[in-house]
Amino acid sequence: MTQGAGQEPVVRTATLRDFRVPPYAQTPVPPQAQVAPPSTVPPRAPEAHPSPPDALAPPPGASVPPHAPAPHRPPHPGNAVVGDEQPEGYTPTERDLPVIRRGDTVQVQTAEPRPVSDDGRGPLFVVGDVHGYLDELLAALGEQGLIDADGSWAAGNARLWFLGDFTDRGPDGIGVIDLVMRLSAEAAAAGGYCKALMGNHELLLIGAKRFADTPVNSGAGTATFQAAWLLNGGQKTDMERLQDVHLQWMSRLDAVVEEDGHLLMHSDTTAYLDYGSTIEDVNDTITAILTRNDADECWDLFRKLTKRFAFRDEGGSQAVRELLTMYGGQRVVHGHSPIPYLLGEVGTEEGEDSSGPVINGPHVYADGLAIAMDGGVTMAGKLLVVQLPLHG
Repeated sequence: MTQGAGQEPVVRTATLRDFRVPPYAQTPVPPQAQVAPPSTVPPRAPEAHPSPPDALAPPPGASVPPHAPAPHRPPHPGNAVVGDEQPEGYTPTERDLPVIRRGDTVQVQTAEPRPVSDDGRGPLFVVGDVHGYLDELLAALGEQGLIDADGSWAAGNARLWFLGDFTDRGPDGIGVIDLVMRLSAEAAAAGGYCKALMGNHELLLIGAKRFADTPVNSGAGTATFQAAWLLNGGQKTDMERLQDVHLQWMSRLDAVVEEDGHLLMHSDTTAYLDYGSTIEDVNDTITAILTRNDADECWDLFRKLTKRFAFRDEGGSQAVRELLTMYGGQRVVHGHSPIPYLLGEVGTEEGEDSSGPVINGPHVYADGLAIAMDGGVTMAGKLLVVQLPLHG
């Protein structure tokens, strides 16, 4: 979690029983944001295609002590731990992960942009997790020729998909959302498109805004969206700048799409199978859940889309095949789990070891069936913008 410039950590009241924050997850907690009353999100428009929000909260009456300011781009804080068990969605540190044989994995350099396809569609690009790092996003989009020096769409009929997680941890999540919304309009006017998928941090921000400190049944006691948002990098400035137009846009995002044989989704989990047997069913079901505005139902959705590593270990390729068989496509392309974690090499918990893997491109694994796109921008990694299909 990244502390804003000049912010001092404060003591806040926690909300979950039998909770502790492990030393490697202790980062400064920003001041509690003012949360507006819940708003009703209108149903998804038939033609709206930009696609469809990580931790448990601390115990009632307990105080979380202030901590020293976090270094610039601290290691991924992961999730809080209840008792001695790791909750679903917890992001492990190096000591928790197996060593992955490098011969079984490969990182692929991006190819040079190619001309328009035979069917008249422009080249396809995907963007990994941004997490509020607007400057890094602008630089990466510019390197691929997708935007010009003024930040305007410059790629004609190119197709661009964001894989979710626009906010939290980084300094300007709302700025990222505003950019994606603007590029969507500019790309459409130029004959291309810029679209986005629902990430678990979008669900988290929506929940924090709508439900604030309303208790939800987390499966491990009582939790709240507000506490979970803060523990997972929620930024006070993002909440202050969050408007209804942002909430409506996020609430209508799809969760899964298929493009040119690539099954695009945010999380490396098979939990999407719980929401429908077709891509359309999954997206409609998730939109309906957000429209119903039920805190427990939204929390369950957030919890499931926070799961990770389904494709990484033994049986990972079979998990990918289940998704491809159900929804179509030849490869899954996802964000969510940073590539250094998938490789089992994340340096020290304090982020002082720079000997971890250098991320130059996407990570192909699970017998070549999965492509990971989160280069770990929150942990001094790379914000990935690449063209599909991959070559090399």
